[in-house]
Parts: sequence; C-alpha cells; structure tokens
Amino acid sequence: MKIFISHQRTDSALALGISSRLKLQHGIDSYLDVIDPETPGAGDDLADLIRARLGTCTQLLAVISQATRTSWWVPWEIGVASEKEYPLATYSGGGATPPEYLRKWPYLRSDMDLDHYAMASKTASRDFATKRTYLNESAARARSTKEFYRSLRGSLGQ
Repeated sequence: MKIFISHQRTDSALALGISSRLKLQHGIDSYLDVIDPETPGAGDDLADLIRARLGTCTQLLAVISQATRTSWWVPWEIGVASEKEYPLATYSGGGATPPEYLRKWPYLRSDMDLDHYAMASKTASRDFATKRTYLNESAARARSTKEFYRSLRGSLGQ
C-alpha cells in the first residue's frame, strides 16, 4: 500500500506532516511530489510524471485548504485517482468542512481522523489482496474501495 498525497504547493508543510505521521505512526508509505527530484515545471511532462507516480500508489489523499481553490492539479489528480477507482479521502487544512463536491468521499480534519484513515486503509489493502485471489483486479478494487468508504465514514461519523 502506498498513498499519493495530493496538495497545493502552499500546503506542502501540512502534506509533509501527514506523510510523516502515516509513516512513523502507521508504517504507511506515501508519495509526495514536494520531495521528488524529477518533478518538471508544468505541462505534459508533469502530467505524465504524476500519472506514473499515481500508478505506483494504491490510494489518494487530497490535502485541501483555501489555497486549493487556485490549484488546477489537485482536482486533476483526484479525477485520475477516481477513474482508477482508488480509495479517496480529503484532509482539510484548518479543520474546515470541504466543499460539497468533495464530500462525496470521506474527509479528515485532525490527527485522530488520520489515524482512522490509516486503519481503514490497512484493512482495505488486506481486503483487496484477498478479493483479488477470486475476483479480477477491477472487481476486487471496486469492492474493497466500497468497504473502505463504509468503514472510514463509520469511524468518522459521516
């Protein structure tokens, strides 16, 4: 399991903190472009790199804040992950409730929520591996993602 952490550049410190907590507290790896030496400036090369990096991950966690409103990349990354049927969630910087269109997915607002996310992620990863033994990959991913949402929303009270 590896989580792609999508964020706007001004939220890099928050994204780094989330990445560190996932690794140190839960043993979960993540990809964060702020530390990727291969990141090109913009355009097709950047889109190709992001697609490739997302392909090495199994989930997407979008860090959102007021700054996200000016980002074209965060919504694009969410769209790509959604098409891949990856489990998605958002982490709202400052504890605010995300806009309605992002509440389709579970949203996190605290370290405790992030801990619930980590537990649901580990369960979903194991569930996917089990389901993949008797279902094709697409069906296994769809079922384990659905269970991830049910479990995480339940633990978050959403």
